[in-house]
Amino acid sequence: MIRTDGRKIDELRKTRIIPGAQTFAEGSVIVETGLTRVLCSASIEDGVPRFLKGTGQGWITAEYSMLPRATLTRTSRERGSSGLKGRTQEIQRLIGRSLRASTNLQLLGERTLTMDCDVLQADGGTRTAAITGAYVAVYQALRSLVQSRKLKAMPIRCAIAATSVGIFEEEVLLDLDYEEDYRAQVDFNLVMTDQGKFVEIQGTAEDGTFSRTMLDKVLNTAEVGITSLLAIQSETIEGL
Repeated sequence: MIRTDGRKIDELRKTRIIPGAQTFAEGSVIVETGLTRVLCSASIEDGVPRFLKGTGQGWITAEYSMLPRATLTRTSRERGSSGLKGRTQEIQRLIGRSLRASTNLQLLGERTLTMDCDVLQADGGTRTAAITGAYVAVYQALRSLVQSRKLKAMPIRCAIAATSVGIFEEEVLLDLDYEEDYRAQVDFNLVMTDQGKFVEIQGTAEDGTFSRTMLDKVLNTAEVGITSLLAIQSETIEGL
């Protein structure tokens, strides 16, 4: 199969993570995956949601939005929690769950880390790019707590990254752009740790079904891609 941008079926789009995107955030990056660009900013505040008060445990939550001209035609802003679309709420929860899986919340103490992920430009894979970039922003933010001696050690359990995989007529493609995502018979979003464990697997057959054998190929392809993304994250962190 010839891909829209000439990549091999198991090849990531060109990916960069650029730290220091915002001066005042405790951690921030812009992550670029092909034409997709997402600004990820981490903020830390004292205090936790009511259900965690007195436990000594911290919390990580996320907000996700897409700028009006991130897409080919303008989309209206989603305003207020009641105005959020179901897709937006789903993505916010996915980002939050993924980041909490990578963090020892007991070591964080009663603090809340809020991750804002704003899509500057969308060409497929915005949620997976957001997770991959958000981890680096979280790392920056938590390191600032250690450097200021508010924490004794980094409360990081593992690194996480995410990518998408699609199935086209028995062919498995890594890291879908918008056109490929739109045409995929089956598409997946997968989140994995640097320990080789999956945090989440989202998969839907849009047109037909898929076999257990094909699912195994999807997981193997995702693992190859995420391993490369973890290396990019590591290189970015080493340069901080």
